[in-house]
Amino acid sequence: MSSTIRTVTSIGIMGFGAFGRLMARHLQPHFALRVCDPANAPAADAAGKGLQPATTAEVATCDIVILAVPVPAIPEAVAALRPHLRAGAIVLDVGSVKIGPARAMQAELPEDVEIIGTHPLFGPQSARNGLGGLKIALCPVRGGSTPRIAAFLRHVLKLKVIVTTADAHDREVAMVQGLTHLIAKILVRMEPLPRTMTTASFDLLMQATEMVRYDAPNVFMAIERANPHAKAVRDRFFALAEEMRLFLEQGHGQQAERAATAAADDRRLAI
Repeated sequence: MSSTIRTVTSIGIMGFGAFGRLMARHLQPHFALRVCDPANAPAADAAGKGLQPATTAEVATCDIVILAVPVPAIPEAVAALRPHLRAGAIVLDVGSVKIGPARAMQAELPEDVEIIGTHPLFGPQSARNGLGGLKIALCPVRGGSTPRIAAFLRHVLKLKVIVTTADAHDREVAMVQGLTHLIAKILVRMEPLPRTMTTASFDLLMQATEMVRYDAPNVFMAIERANPHAKAVRDRFFALAEEMRLFLEQGHGQQAERAATAAADDRRLAI
């Protein structure tokens, strides 16, 4: 790498949807922001270090550039930014999957640009009371700026930072988010659901559903289809659900339950 930006003073954000706005609210007190989103153009705001609507080229001149666009739109955003990026700039994405975006950025961004894949493990709903204690994953792809980015996130924004690889991230998230969003989608389809005579465990299930039910459709599709590990998790989940259905409809007491459990154990060993 020919140069590294030592002091970060400006951040460019590509995309100003719900998550882009959440980021801007927490970053604006610390950095001058330039934001590009023709569909959701922000108003200029002098609070903190200031926020200015900008072109793609203007966003690309910032010290850090954040791709806050849907996962399928990352290659297009990278192509638009590429001719204008400064040597030593740091480019981050915030997608729910990491393998595909990391490959796209590594393949298309200039060699003198640093790359970090990030996944804030929260959204506007779960962050409505602040960022403190919430988690973010960082996946270093190119360059050495991950430690100082992590330090800012930990000490200033009070986030819990997990440094990992893109593959390890996607393996865990296939279960963590894949199942959460899948179950939430099914529960929403089952509405109306009880709201009065409920148990504490059911209330927690409803809280989890509410946290993700209003996420943009592209978030769900990225989690389930852009993650190469998600299909195996879904297949196993539906196979075990089918086993349980058969047990409930055809089983005969403890003997059938033990047989269903043994079959599930065999499947896990096979996987």
